[in-house]
Amino acid sequence: MNTRFVFLSTCWFVVGICLNISMADPTTPRPNVVLILVDDLGWQDVGCYDIDDPCPYETPNIDRLADRGVQFWQAYSPAPTCAPSRAAILSGRHPARLQKTHVVGGAPPSPHTKNSPLISPWYSGRMRLSEITIAEALQSAGYATGHVGKWHVAINHNSFPQPEDQGFKYTRSERGVTRPQRPNRLADFATDDPDDPYRLDENGFPYHQNSVDAIEFIDQAKDRPFFLYQATWLVHAPIHTRAQHLLEKYCRKMNVPYPTDPTVWDVQGQNNPYYAAMVEMLDYYVGKTVNHLSAIDDPRRPGHKLIENTYIIFTSDNGGMERHPGEVITDNYPLDKGKINAKEGGIRVPLIICGPGIPAGTQTAAMVNGLDFYPTILSWTGVDRPESQQLDGADLARFLTLTPPDPDAIKDADGQPRERMFWHFPHSSMQSTLRVGGYKLIRNWEPYLQGRSDCLELYRLYDDQGNRVDIEESNNLAIQLPEIAEDLHQQLDHLLEQHDADAPMLNAKSARRLPNRQHIPTPLRHGSKNQQVWATFRENGAKVVHADLIYTDNGGHRDEEWYRIEANIVGNRVVAALPESATHYVFNLIDENHFLVSYPDVKYASDASGKFSDTAFARDAP
Repeated sequence: MNTRFVFLSTCWFVVGICLNISMADPTTPRPNVVLILVDDLGWQDVGCYDIDDPCPYETPNIDRLADRGVQFWQAYSPAPTCAPSRAAILSGRHPARLQKTHVVGGAPPSPHTKNSPLISPWYSGRMRLSEITIAEALQSAGYATGHVGKWHVAINHNSFPQPEDQGFKYTRSERGVTRPQRPNRLADFATDDPDDPYRLDENGFPYHQNSVDAIEFIDQAKDRPFFLYQATWLVHAPIHTRAQHLLEKYCRKMNVPYPTDPTVWDVQGQNNPYYAAMVEMLDYYVGKTVNHLSAIDDPRRPGHKLIENTYIIFTSDNGGMERHPGEVITDNYPLDKGKINAKEGGIRVPLIICGPGIPAGTQTAAMVNGLDFYPTILSWTGVDRPESQQLDGADLARFLTLTPPDPDAIKDADGQPRERMFWHFPHSSMQSTLRVGGYKLIRNWEPYLQGRSDCLELYRLYDDQGNRVDIEESNNLAIQLPEIAEDLHQQLDHLLEQHDADAPMLNAKSARRLPNRQHIPTPLRHGSKNQQVWATFRENGAKVVHADLIYTDNGGHRDEEWYRIEANIVGNRVVAALPESATHYVFNLIDENHFLVSYPDVKYASDASGKFSDTAFARDAP
């Protein structure tokens, strides 16, 4: 672990005591909270997280933010992709419990392609309105609530519900500098021209509406306690920069040629100058928010600045995106994999928390998660947990005031010191993952559903003293340590059941040799009577153990969205009550060997043509 802050411990202990005394002052008004959620920023993309090879990206403002508070070395996102992490952070509930485990969603379960062996389970296209977000909880207690930047907890960026539907009075979603350059990323750079919408400021950085909006909200809200959710579009693809001087700077620093082909970058490692420029721009705009808080007087505390009574959380929604077709973006090494994978590179993220009573210059190896933000913010602000909102994270407030930090102060929902957390990602890489202490177990769903013995991976990330062993996840111990692997596997099973996690299913249409495929059921007929719809089927050697009705209420719409209700199995018949709003529907039959049969057949998920409703049963159709 980087030890560059260790020398500060003693002097900041005194500062921490003073801040704790200040917190106890009953005249101190309720604190402000700023949550800065970055898009796709990897654990190794920030200077203060340097281990092994130095990070070439310059992040002085984020590094200074770490000097202000606690830097976490084992912080995790709730999921390895964007939308489930955002929904989990805002609601305080695990993605599996939310039935929001990946981006987009709200479609009938379907193979990605004909020969895909697995099918992702149905998952919601949105965070439900019934979820009481942290913004709604704070707003009901008198807080001003503001969102700027990315939202993406609905079926697409602009679909219902939007931030104003879930607790944010002020909301701005302008992309600013992340809008694509035209005609390509080697053109359309920002200039000094006053009419340039991205005109360069005095420090040579382009005008960024997201940053301006964050500062505008602070200025409008500062007379009240406020919650700002600054969700940056940086550093998500498209990978480009409007600051040409930064592109040139990193070409020199990385000793790579200035690009001539705007469509390709294939240099391995952390050697993409476009991405490096994006990271430095992100750092600059984060600095503008923090510096503004430091410069503005607090109207509620004469003689003080806003930052003195403001908690700041800085983190990323998932691990770094290492590549996409035609482009190497970054490298999460020594962590394995990246975004869209439940290995460490996809879920371990930078996290810095600072604010009143939190000792500065502190580092910790405590295991924490974005799910912890909701209960922690409630504790900081003195706002009661909404009665109907079951929270899955831990309150970090007390832990954050301790010098040195004591991981045993982090208590899970059962009141015991935290030692485990899990992830459920039944999509793409098709994994569920459990970490207990220094061990990490991965269940790979494809071999698991086929009954194969090679479905588990077991890694020892740290030893019992917390020393690094294999954070690279390069040494699979599942065969050498079968008892530990089985114990963790049973714990994972229990957690999946406890959180109502939906498993992926085998593709009955796949031409691959999947065991028991010949026994899948055959749908026969369907019909409707009053508000009920039904389908009959023939079993061919495997029992149908579950059935769902998948329906949409806006068939044919651009944002066609599908929902799920469980159907009843009566003999060889499936029956369900069709909601009055439904326009189209599909039956899903799942047999005892985990095969999914859709009736009627639906298109492949990768098929961009048409809508799922094109092949579904239409309401009241013969």
